[in-house]
Amino acid sequence: MFSNLRSLIFKLDPETAHNLAIKSLKFNLVPNIIEEDKNNPLFKTKLFNKDLDNPIGMAAGFDKNAEVYNSLFKLGFGFVEVGTITPLKQYGNPKPRVFRLVEDEALINRLGFNNLGAKNILERINRNNPTGLLGINIGPNKDTQEKMSDYIECLKTFNGVADYITINISSPNTENLRSFHNQKKLDELLQTLDKEKKNLNSKTPIVVKISPDINDQEIEKISEVLLSNNIEAVIISNTSDSTRNDLKNIQGHQKGGLSGKPIELKSTELVRKFYKILNGKIKIIGVGGVDSGRSAYEKFIAGANCVQLYTGMVFRGPNIVNLIKKELKELLLKDGVKNFSEIIGKTK
Repeated sequence: MFSNLRSLIFKLDPETAHNLAIKSLKFNLVPNIIEEDKNNPLFKTKLFNKDLDNPIGMAAGFDKNAEVYNSLFKLGFGFVEVGTITPLKQYGNPKPRVFRLVEDEALINRLGFNNLGAKNILERINRNNPTGLLGINIGPNKDTQEKMSDYIECLKTFNGVADYITINISSPNTENLRSFHNQKKLDELLQTLDKEKKNLNSKTPIVVKISPDINDQEIEKISEVLLSNNIEAVIISNTSDSTRNDLKNIQGHQKGGLSGKPIELKSTELVRKFYKILNGKIKIIGVGGVDSGRSAYEKFIAGANCVQLYTGMVFRGPNIVNLIKKELKELLLKDGVKNFSEIIGKTK
């Protein structure tokens, strides 16, 4: 079904196609997808002490304004992360700002945290009770003088509403945001947020989303900070703004964050390196190029506890969770395991 529609959808500008997808989900125009293997013990897991039917999540960036998270649960996603959300409403960067690289099965975006603002989105979530595990991804406004204050503002807004809050320090489209990968700055940010959590008497888990464009020394230093601040999970990784010499599409030169198949190996290797250092003390959510049972499997054996995707759905359609589970099931049964968690960190 989707393969027939794909050629038509791909004639549209990528951002227009995305907005159409959101509207289709919002108004139930997407054909009902019957989730296969919903209760299969192979896929059952826990995240932040909540039961999940499966470990496949929707990454932040798709449902920026928390409009369709319950529709995404109906598509079979085990958990959904919305955002990135900033304290104040902002338009983001000038258009065009999303580019579809069909030959590479990739996207480049320089959206720039376009969203309706924390208070507006909070009202929407309060009107539409989440039917599954909901993460909220937060970041600073573009023109803010105090990025740390913006994170605190969003933490206050969504405390007790989100099942977890992701601190986005890794988008390449907000100036100087990645400076928080500096060991001292990251430690200061996480300590400040922890202090605010104590003031709020908050039990909401804090998750950190990192860049794929970091070296081994930075991996060690970031791991040290995450462990010392008792962070509960790390998302590896955001989009990449590093060199793109191997891309086939003519749009490969566009400025912005690259997602999809071209960053799959890079993000999986990062998962593997963090897993060795974190040693199971912090959960890892693997992101980057997940679009099949095999790609999810590779993230799990590298050390991921769960995976997320977004670009994969652009290219494989709304039935992607079923497709991944079907392919993953074959691989897991071949391994003779009773639950996918048995393969976590078991790189072959």
